[in-house]
Amino acid sequence: MAEWSLLPKELLEDIAKRLGSPFYLLRLRSVCSSWRSSFPPRPRRFPFLTNYGISDSTLGFHLSKRTVFLLASPKSPDRWLLKIEEDVPGRSHLLNPLSRSSPYPLPETFPKVLDLSRFRVFDLGEEYVLHHVNFRPLVNALGGAANLYREKVVFMCLGDESSDYVLLTIHVSGELALFNSVEKRWTIIHEMPSPYDDVILFRGQFYAVDGTGRTVRVGLDSRSPSLAANPVYGGDKKFLVESSGELLVVDMYLSDDQVDWDAEDEVSQVQLNGCIYERTVRFKVYKVDEGGQKLARMKSLGDRVLFLGDDCTFSASASELAGCKGNCIFFMDNFFYTSGEEEGTYKGRDIGVFDLDRGAITPLSDYPEAAKLFWPPPEWVSQTTSQQVQTEFEGLAL
Repeated sequence: MAEWSLLPKELLEDIAKRLGSPFYLLRLRSVCSSWRSSFPPRPRRFPFLTNYGISDSTLGFHLSKRTVFLLASPKSPDRWLLKIEEDVPGRSHLLNPLSRSSPYPLPETFPKVLDLSRFRVFDLGEEYVLHHVNFRPLVNALGGAANLYREKVVFMCLGDESSDYVLLTIHVSGELALFNSVEKRWTIIHEMPSPYDDVILFRGQFYAVDGTGRTVRVGLDSRSPSLAANPVYGGDKKFLVESSGELLVVDMYLSDDQVDWDAEDEVSQVQLNGCIYERTVRFKVYKVDEGGQKLARMKSLGDRVLFLGDDCTFSASASELAGCKGNCIFFMDNFFYTSGEEEGTYKGRDIGVFDLDRGAITPLSDYPEAAKLFWPPPEWVSQTTSQQVQTEFEGLAL
């Protein structure tokens, strides 16, 4: 029988480089004491990001990382989606997997610390978030100085051992903004036939898609991006998603009138506090064909399920998700109504499900088994007692 603790350190280091996730490195360290000592935790602490080159309305930015993963019990078919952010070293908190908000208050039985070695864990995705550091007063009566929207941020480390990195996000102008930790400055990429909707890191390179579906590959030299796929137009908002090793563009269609609805259906917008909230009515999915520089329409996702969040997108196989069918898209929608006695009353932001087989959108509540992925926590999580748990979040959200 092999003595795992005696494996050469060089081989262990090579294995660690191929894991691709801080969580898997955490599991590697838990195998035995010699492996744990071979891989001391290397938490990444992001320094203060300057505002130089991008904003006059904030003193700078703090960057944090959140991890999305699927938690499963060896004794239960149920699964649970989690998003974790570490706010201070050694302490983490939960967020809604598809939004920036915290879920409902945790049950009193929920453990303060989770021993993740007791569960099966699937790493699904990660997101980076820029937090403003002290707002400066807006002095421009015509709208104030330029600032960042709360857009998705994608991150690339410059080398395995290097602490240097590059960020890509979308500026308030709709242009791409690149931050290089070596140069310690932001660069706006002034190439924008149409405002950009989304960015992603795919196969070690940055990609971006604009409102027309035009998809580009973004280099680190801040020059004009390279065309990956020509526009398709059509919908109102584009998302980039990696699925089974392919880069997909998801086109979301919003309704601003009643053309898409029957005469007896509810109105398709609601105005709250002076804001218009549009209703999502359908999606189209395309695969990026870089060789042909085009978006190829996909009629089916097969067994795959796509998740469109506020700050990240990810995918999974339906066979890994309890209670889910393939060929579906889960997303955050701004427009849902209650039913029954309160029918026609605005319910608020919630998760919607688009079934590509039927071409229909329904609230998550119409899929009670799939809803268990999100809330509340399953009983087998709460049954983990304080005597059984250990601090295992180190490095997970870094």
